[in-house]
Amino acid sequence: MSNGQLLDAAEKAGFQVLITTDSNIRYQQNLANRRIALVVLVASTKWSCIREHLPAIAAAVEGITMGGYIEVQIPLQRR
Repeated sequence: MSNGQLLDAAEKAGFQVLITTDSNIRYQQNLANRRIALVVLVASTKWSCIREHLPAIAAAVEGITMGGYIEVQIPLQRR
């Protein structure tokens, strides 16, 4: 399924927010007329990093408006 098809299907199914790690989606899709909001996790796609930032992700989801776009920085863990 392409990003456009995914966004169409999510909107049709009534989803209000899509969380993704695809930071290129804003350049690949015309988001101007979308109802669904996008929360993009930037930097790390590893669950071990993402789970450390769940409060920031939840805050982004709570605060985003219909058709909005926000990036949440997920720094790589340093070991």
